[in-house]
Order: sequence, then structure tokens, then C-alpha cells
Amino acid sequence: MELKTTFNGHEAKFIQQIVQEISLKLYFTNSSIDGKLVGMETRVRSVVSSLETGSEDVHLIGIKGIGGGGKSTLARAVFDLTSVWFEGVSFVENVREVSKGSSTGLKKLQKQVLIDVLADQNIDVTSVSDGKNKMKRMMPGRKALVVLDDVDDIEQLDALAGELTWFKPGSRIVITTRDQQVLVAHGVSIIHDVNLLSDEEALCLFSRYAFKKDIPNQGYEELSSKVVHYAAALPLTIKVLGSHLCGRSDHVWKDAIERLKTIPEDRTLKRLEISYNGLEDDQKEIFLDVVCMMKYSQKEIAIKILDSCGYYAEIGLGVLEQKSLITISNFGELDFHDRIEEMGWNIVRRSHPNEPRRHSRLWIKKEIEDILVKELGTKATRSMYLGYSFLHSNIIMKGIRNMEELRLLIVDGNGKEVDEVSKYLPDALRYLCWSLYPFRSLPEMFQANNLVNLKMQWSNITELWEGGERKVFNKLKFLDLSKSLKLRTFDLSMTPHLEELNLKGCKDFVELKLPVECPNLKILNLSRSKVSHLNIGMVPHLEKLYLEDCSHLKEIHAPVGCLKKLVYFSLSKCLNVAYLEVDKQHESASLIDTVEIKVRCEDVTNDFLGFRFTCIYDEPRSSWSGNLEKLFRFGSCVCENHEYFLATICDLQHLRELTLSQSIPQDLWQLESLEKLSLWLQRFQHLPDSIFMLKNLKSLKLGSCWALEQLRENICRLECLENLIIWMCKSLLDIPDNICKMKCLKLLEISSCV
Repeated sequence: MELKTTFNGHEAKFIQQIVQEISLKLYFTNSSIDGKLVGMETRVRSVVSSLETGSEDVHLIGIKGIGGGGKSTLARAVFDLTSVWFEGVSFVENVREVSKGSSTGLKKLQKQVLIDVLADQNIDVTSVSDGKNKMKRMMPGRKALVVLDDVDDIEQLDALAGELTWFKPGSRIVITTRDQQVLVAHGVSIIHDVNLLSDEEALCLFSRYAFKKDIPNQGYEELSSKVVHYAAALPLTIKVLGSHLCGRSDHVWKDAIERLKTIPEDRTLKRLEISYNGLEDDQKEIFLDVVCMMKYSQKEIAIKILDSCGYYAEIGLGVLEQKSLITISNFGELDFHDRIEEMGWNIVRRSHPNEPRRHSRLWIKKEIEDILVKELGTKATRSMYLGYSFLHSNIIMKGIRNMEELRLLIVDGNGKEVDEVSKYLPDALRYLCWSLYPFRSLPEMFQANNLVNLKMQWSNITELWEGGERKVFNKLKFLDLSKSLKLRTFDLSMTPHLEELNLKGCKDFVELKLPVECPNLKILNLSRSKVSHLNIGMVPHLEKLYLEDCSHLKEIHAPVGCLKKLVYFSLSKCLNVAYLEVDKQHESASLIDTVEIKVRCEDVTNDFLGFRFTCIYDEPRSSWSGNLEKLFRFGSCVCENHEYFLATICDLQHLRELTLSQSIPQDLWQLESLEKLSLWLQRFQHLPDSIFMLKNLKSLKLGSCWALEQLRENICRLECLENLIIWMCKSLLDIPDNICKMKCLKLLEISSCV
């Protein structure tokens, strides 16, 4: 009876589950099994579970990961454990190597599968087409387990597992690969990422190869830790180094560790480089730029940089991720295994290991400084990253004059102001980032014909060209001169194709000249500048406008037609704005009327996200909130007539995000679309019931609610709540127990509440 209750009457499935559990235990306690397997039980259990051996469907299971990361070892363990459950089995090793090693490679592999599964040595395959026909005709007779190890091309899968109908119901095909796209293209829906070893597992595996036991010999603990740290949890490297150092003296160990700092372990790099060799030429260039100078960069920033250099970066980075060459963190940062990084460096340096001036990429500070001081630059250099350096800026300029093909240059300057403008910047430059740029303008001889992205934060620039020369940046799309404290004006006629302009924090900036239409400009940031008048009528495709803390700003001229693409408009702390022209007759309106007209205008995009602003209301306005039909986001508000604000805010039926810093309206529950609520309420001891009636609320942030003593049990009524963040609520003493019953809650963060 209990079996039927647990498995809905499917006793056979229950028995199969018992068999799997017992088999796993026996497998990992069997002394005949490879004693050097470490950390495999959990990984094997996960894959075996996905086989669903009780199901009569044909299943394809993928195992994906970095080269040398343990894919084949995992697949072999699963094969050894489960092969007794099938009528015919075949483990096909080195599919990539065999299929590409000769014209008959795929035919040989097809023959191997047929012979193994059918147990018939007389089977012959005359061609790949013949092999497909034989598999289609003969394989459905036996329930099979087939492992295809190290696949890197969809053609290999087409030849060896082209259709599910080739196999008898209940068959399982396990595929290992470095390239996730191969699995996706073949319709593999169950894909396991191979997790690298933990620190404890890595040390145990190394000890088994180096000392034939689970822990290091006495006196070798520190040396072993150094070797394991170098291997960075990669099983192949751990095995190779453990075998190499087994039985050797501590002097040899120390020499080997020092050698690894400059000369990488060759066998691992060769295995890893297989993935690199499978890339297209432009993808190889993207990989080398990323691995040499973009570790931990935000993906969006890296895409912008690489696109500026002429690559299709989003596609390229996707391919690198699919091939396990890079990873992208939850925070959007690019990362990669230490040995992958080492492999990329080795590719750049190996042709001329002792002549860095001939390398395509330069990123080692000491080498770069030597090249620049001695003016040894060559055409070979395509990309260079110079970290913070005390080299004189004129030395840097002169040092790169022979790098005629330099397209990507990143310099962290020392900020020392230079009177004389140097002459040298390569005309091939496409991306130029020079923080603390010390010169007043760009070099006179620099044509900038290829420049797409110019980023010079905290620069001494007063004008882009010395003497006000009227050069035009015909390819420039992105310009960031933020925090350039001496910049006063900028003429957009110099940048006809500009898409983003960032002048945030240019505290002396007073005038943005718009003599011609800027059809490509999408993002404009003038925050914390001294602009007093702004006319955006010549920017018809503007999407984001940032004007935070522009204390001198008084007038914004924005004809209705230019607001069609706007999705974000920030006026925080712009308390001196008198009016904003938005209609065709250029009639001015007070700030509060501006909000009305702006949002009720038919030309505003339906994707408009709303305003972020601080407003001072000096008198009530009738039915203003009814005109904010498209307002999805509302920032904090300081109001003299606060009661009127509270009475009208709840009419915003489409409001999704709201920040409140003074009080909470009684009818807050009417905001049925509200998804994100931030409260900064210093005097509230308890949250009102109106909050717990927000059925669609997904995020609740309580910040600096100093008097808040407890969260009420009513919080469980927020059925859709996913994020609950509590910060600086110093009086909070109690969290209700039933918070654990909130099914949708993913993030609970409580900080600085003591």
C-alpha cells in the first residue's frame, strides 16, 4: 500500500530507484573501481538521476564543461555504473579526434557503435550514409546505452545519433562536449555542467596521485597547497602535477612551483587549446582581447569596447561561453579559469617569448614601460592596457607612435597636468580609454578617422581640438568626458553619428551646442553640470536624459516630436527648473504642468519608464495624477502640500515602482500594479495594513526605518514577494517565523540592523 501511495502504483519505478541507490553505494565502495576518483558520487548521482531509467522514452543527456575538467571521467563512471541495466552498450572515446583525423573517421565510429551494441563482429560500414542506414535499421532491436565522448560538431551527432527513432525505447545517449551549442542544436534538453573540484576535493585528488593516500605527507602540506592553488580545481592539471611530483624531493617540488610561475604546464594547455582552435578568426581575436585585458569587466562594457574594434561581440562572447572558455557571473562580469587565462597569454607570447614588442597584445606593466621608454613599439601591437604608471605622459605618447596598427588603447594615467600637447596617437585607434588624460586637447596630428569610442574620465580637456580646430569625428559613437572639470562647452556638430554622450560631473560645463540635428544620439548625461538652458529639439531619438543635480538648470526646451523615443528622464534635485516647453506652440508650463503634458502627450513611447525627480509643490494642482497614465516609476518626492500628494498618488493605476520617504497613503492598496516599493520612513514603528494588500508586490525595501520594531505576520499575505531587503532598521527586534512559508521569496537581506 505504501508503494502505491508513494509512486502512484508504479512499483517497478520504486524498485528501480532502490536498485539505483544500491548500485551507487556498491560502485563507490568497490575496491576494483579507480581509487583516484574524488568527489564523483554527487556528480554521478545527478547524471544517473537524469537518465530516468524507468522511462520508456529515448533520452539524450549532455555533459558540458572546460577541457580537462572531468567530463570524460564522469561519463565513464556513469557508464560503468549503469551499463548492466541495458541490453547493449558502447563507450565511444575521442569522437572529435577520430572523426577529424581521417576521411573514414566517422565511418569507424559508426561501426564501433554497431558492433558494441549488437555484439556482432561481422558488421561492416562502407560509408557514413551506409552507417546511418544500418543504425536506423539494426539499432532499434536492443535497448542501448551509448556514450559519445568529446563531441565538437553537429555532423558527428548526425552520424552517430541522428534520430531518436534509431534507438529502442528506453535507450540513453550520453554526450560530452566543450561546446553547449552542439547539444542545443541537436535538441539535447538535459545538460549537466561539470562542477570543478572543491578545495578539499582538489587536495585529496592531488594527494592520491602524489602520495598514494588522501592527505599530503608530513612536511609537504604547504607545498601541496601551492600546487593545488595553481591547478585551480582543474582535475587534469592536478593529476599531471601529482604524478610528476610523486616520490620527488622537496627541492624538486620548490623548483617545479617556481617554474609554473613563468612556464605553464604544457599538457594542460594543449588540452585547453582545442577549444580555442575551433573558433573562427574573429572569435579568436575577441578571446585574446578578453583574456588579456578584460577579466571581471561588465559584459555590456566589454561588448561596447569590442564592437568599437569592429567585432560582433555579443555573438562572439556567446560562442566563448558556449565553448566553456569564459563564464558570465550573475552580476554580468566576464570571468574564466586561471588555466584558460594562462592558455590565452601563452598563445599571444609563444611566437616571440622574449620580444614583447612583437606581441599582438601588451598587458604586463613592466614590459610596456620598457617598450615605451625605449620607443620600441611595432606594428604588431593591436591592443594595449597600461595600468597606473608614473611614466610621463609625453613618454607614453612618443612610445606608441610606431604602433601604427594599435586599435585598442587603455591607459590609467597619473593625472599630472602637461602644458604641451604631444603629437602622437595612432590613427588606427578605434577604442581609446585614458583616465586622467593630462593634456588640454587631443593631438593636432591625430586624425581620429577610425575612432568609435572615446573615454577620458577625470581629464584635463578643455576642448577636443587645440585652438578650436573644426575636425569631425565621423565614426565616433560613444564619448565619455565625465568629471572633466575644465570642459565648458561641447559642439555636437563635431560628432554627427554620436549615440551616447556622458558629461556627468563636468562642473564648469555651461553649454551644449546643437547647431544641427543629432539623429543618432540616444543617451545624454549632463548631471552635476552648470547647464542653465537645454534645447533637445534637435535630438529626435533621445532615449535617456540624465540631468540630476543640475542646480543651474532653469529651462528645458523639448518639442513634442522629440519625445517619441524617451524611456527615462531624470530631474533629481533640479529645484530651479522654471518650465519645460513641450508643445508645438512652445508654451511654457510650470514644473508640475510639465509632468502633466509630458506624460499625456501621444507622441511619448509606450515603453516610457517614468520620471525620477525631486519636486517642490507649493500649491495643489487639480487632477494632475490622472494625466500620468504611462508613469511606471516614481522617485522620492519632497512636498510642502504632502497631504495632497498622498491623496493623488494612488490614482496612478500603472505605477510599478514607488519610493516614499515621508509617509504612506492610506489607500496604497489601490496601486494594484505596484511591484517594487522602497520605504525610507524614520518614524514608523509598524507597517500599515495597506502594504500587505499589494498582491503583485515583488520587492520590498525598508531602509533607515529607525523606529520599526517588528515585521508583522501579515507579511505572508504578500504572496508574490521575491525580495525583502531590510537596511539600517536599528530598532528591529523580531522577524516573524512564518516568513519561511513565503513560497516566492528568493532573497532575504538584513544588514546594519544592530
